[in-house]
Amino acid sequence: MELIELEDIRKTYLLGEVSLPVLKGVSMKISSGDMLALMGASGSGKTTLMNILGCLDRPTSGRYWLEGQEVSALSADERALVRNRRIGFVFQTFNLLARTTAIENVMMPLTYSRPWQSERQMRARAEELLDRVGLKDRMKHEPSQLSGGQQQRVAIARALINRPSIVFADEPTGNLDSHTSEDVLKMFQELNEQERLTIVLVTHDASVAAHARRLVRIRDGVIDGQAAG
Repeated sequence: MELIELEDIRKTYLLGEVSLPVLKGVSMKISSGDMLALMGASGSGKTTLMNILGCLDRPTSGRYWLEGQEVSALSADERALVRNRRIGFVFQTFNLLARTTAIENVMMPLTYSRPWQSERQMRARAEELLDRVGLKDRMKHEPSQLSGGQQQRVAIARALINRPSIVFADEPTGNLDSHTSEDVLKMFQELNEQERLTIVLVTHDASVAAHARRLVRIRDGVIDGQAAG
C-alpha cells in the first residue's frame, strides 16, 4: 500500500465571481520511507498541493488516500485529527512560541493529540528528540536565545513529537545561511535513512531539492515531470 495516493486532485478558489483554478488534475503516489522534493516556482501550485497533502485544506474535486484512508472528503475537524496524529510540519519561519522554552515548544503538539499522556511522558519524549537534533544543552532556552539553525532544529523535533507518518518541510532553509541550510538538510536525510521517516521537501530551490531521493516538479497546477534523485 502506498502511504499517499492522489487521483485527479483539483483546487479552484472563488474570488468574488471569478474562478481561479490552481491545481488542474494532480495524480501522484508517495511510498512510505520516501524522501521527495516537491519543486515549483511561486504560483505553481506547490503550496496549495502541500496544504491538501497536509490536510490543511481539501480539494475541490479528486480523491486523496493517506495510509489507505480517503481523507479528501473529511470535515475540517476530522482533518485536524488526522493532521495532529499522522503529519508533522516544518516551516520556513520556524513558528515557535516566543516566550516558551525549546522543550515546551516541542511538547506542545502532544497536549492536543495525546492529552492522556502524563507530563513526565511528554517531557521524556521531547528530551529524547531535542537530544536527537543536537540540542540537549539548549532545552531550557527560548527562541530568542537560539540561532536560526537551532530554532529550525527545535521545529524539526516538534514535528517528530507525535511519531508522524510523514513530515512536510515547507522551504525549511529559506531563512538560513548556506552552511546552516546544509546541516538542516543533512538532518532530514539522516531521519529518512536511519528512521525511514517519509519526508516531503517543498521548495523552489534546486539545491534544496537535490537532497531528496525523488523530484516532482509542478508547473501551472499540473505535474510537469518526475525524476529520481
